[in-house]
Amino acid sequence: MPPEWHIHEQTWMAFPTSGYTLGENPQAEAIARQTWANVANAVSEFEKVSMVVNPGDQAHAKKLLSSEVELVELPLNDAWMRDIGPTFVLNDAGELGAVDWVFNGWGAQKWAQWDKDSQIAKSISEIVGATHLPSTLINEGGGIHVSDSGVVLLTETVQQGEGRNATLSKLEIEKEIHDKLGTSQAVWIKRGLTRDYDEFGTRGHIDIVACFAPGNIVLYHDQPNPNHPDHQVSKEVREVFMRAGFETIAITAPEVLKDQEGFVDYSYINHYVVNNGVILCGFNDPKDKEAKAKIREAYPGREVVLVDATELFARGGGIHCITQQQPKAIR
Repeated sequence: MPPEWHIHEQTWMAFPTSGYTLGENPQAEAIARQTWANVANAVSEFEKVSMVVNPGDQAHAKKLLSSEVELVELPLNDAWMRDIGPTFVLNDAGELGAVDWVFNGWGAQKWAQWDKDSQIAKSISEIVGATHLPSTLINEGGGIHVSDSGVVLLTETVQQGEGRNATLSKLEIEKEIHDKLGTSQAVWIKRGLTRDYDEFGTRGHIDIVACFAPGNIVLYHDQPNPNHPDHQVSKEVREVFMRAGFETIAITAPEVLKDQEGFVDYSYINHYVVNNGVILCGFNDPKDKEAKAKIREAYPGREVVLVDATELFARGGGIHCITQQQPKAIR
């Protein structure tokens, strides 16, 4: 699996169609669709975007999306493409493969439906002509992050968690991960951000906690306020990477601590690297400017674009969670 900053062929996304992601009233539905569209339109300024649209939703999508965004009709339950879509890989010859993890609604959570979403990875692999690589591991794209030196980041409460692969050892999980991704080293953190364990959370996805940047540098979510439960999580995460010998850069959390549901997990780590740019979560927060400057330093030469992600996080994720990169293959 190439790191995210490898040149992309295109980005894949999915348009909200039902359930809690879309919302329970017309106003919430409009907000959800507009938020997904804002991200797609921002990405389309840098590279091609293919948007999977559930049959019947084309009119909604066309109204909000740039004409540059390609619509692909496939049945959908939800809209978190990072998790339901394929994890793309390249072999030594530069040919494209598509890892198809077992998707079961983030650990068979009682509110989730996944009969359609579990087929998306295979469908997309067929559309792009990638070699389909089915895995036996219950996993999601938001639960992994890779470096340019063969390291993959994992979370105990995700890959080994309830409803996923609780009966497997770390070694068994790592063997399958390395086999599919071509990685050679795994770094495990114990838990993710606190809000991610609420009803609609993923139970610890790494992509709001820590990620790699070029040069084997780890960016991690830093919650400096001791009144927030993620203050301790940040300390634990930093210690893991320090012990593992990685250079770390703290990306300070937004100043806002709570919304109407409790402590927030707003995170700038959940950004998406595109060709010549980075699409960064914004929160209309005083820390947005600082985060933008740090991300620009971490990805030299790339334009950093802030897109309001507040409504995404209210629905359980961020910009990285709704995007999936297809690396450029050598044909």
